[in-house]
Amino acid sequence: MRRANTKLLRRGRTRRRARGTTERPRLSVFRSNRYLSAQIIDDSRGVTLASASERELIRAKTKKKSAAQNRTERARLVGEKLAERATANGIRQTRFDRGSYRYHGLVAALAAGARKGGLKF
Repeated sequence: MRRANTKLLRRGRTRRRARGTTERPRLSVFRSNRYLSAQIIDDSRGVTLASASERELIRAKTKKKSAAQNRTERARLVGEKLAERATANGIRQTRFDRGSYRYHGLVAALAAGARKGGLKF
């Protein structure tokens, strides 16, 4: 029970700093045991503007029958895909919301991929 409370508190602290606006929407990261996903959200309107998921990459890879990559590489590719979709919608700057997760490993790789794709935060 204590762990869940600390996770909620940590997420709340991060969310207070990363409030998304129309000019700078929030890039929110969700990490489960199997997949990583991210979306860009305009909190003032409550609308998701762009999203990308590790599941999309895995589905695309199985159709192509190519070699599997490790999760860190896939997280970077998710960030690049998200940045590509965001720039297509005219979004260049975001606020990074890592949620209750540390800025380490998969979350950092996703951020690096998004920066490589052209997003600034």
